[in-house]
Amino acid sequence: MAASDLAALAALFADESRAAFLLALLDGRAWTAGELARHAGVAPSTASEHLGKLVAGGVLAEERQGRHRYVRLADPGIAHLVEDLAARSEPEVPPAPRSLRAASAGQAMARGRTCYDHLAGRLGIAITDAMTDRGLLRQDTGFALTDGGLAWFDAQGITFVRKGRRPVARGCLDWTERRPHLAGLAGAALCRHALDAGWCVRIGSERAVKVTPEGENALRTGLGIAPETLR
Repeated sequence: MAASDLAALAALFADESRAAFLLALLDGRAWTAGELARHAGVAPSTASEHLGKLVAGGVLAEERQGRHRYVRLADPGIAHLVEDLAARSEPEVPPAPRSLRAASAGQAMARGRTCYDHLAGRLGIAITDAMTDRGLLRQDTGFALTDGGLAWFDAQGITFVRKGRRPVARGCLDWTERRPHLAGLAGAALCRHALDAGWCVRIGSERAVKVTPEGENALRTGLGIAPETLR
């Protein structure tokens, strides 16, 4: 990559409206231009202009269904970059919430959320720590599932297909906990299973998730995680 290419990529992130779009798209879903415009508080025409730049720069992928135009993050690597930038730009002392609703939403996001397609927040960290403590995951030489970790996934009925360049396990810096949680193919498969099996449910309109009683039991049985740490 030439210096000019890196500067051009950085410039795509260096706008508050575009940054708001990217943070919203960390939920892993496709959004319309109108939805993103309302989320960021900008005019639809302004949103379309920004989205055109992000699509042209390879940061977003575009899908069309009839008259509707949807955009999503181009790939997991972009999601990882956005989350990493968010973690590094978060102030050491976050500003006080402006309302009780904002405070509740912030607490829910910090407790557990999705980061593109894997689990983050205290939930993601608790799972990562428990897997490491039980010898299922190694962090000393980068993130890697051990043979025991692969066997644990099989025992839980959680499958993933190794394809492309995406690693099986990778650390993703958590912007609320300031520590890495499990990402990669294994992290995505675990998140998908947690939602499909009812271990977690989405709450609110953002990325927050809540562990259900069934999930508390499964995580206590499978990883030894105390239920009170998930609440």
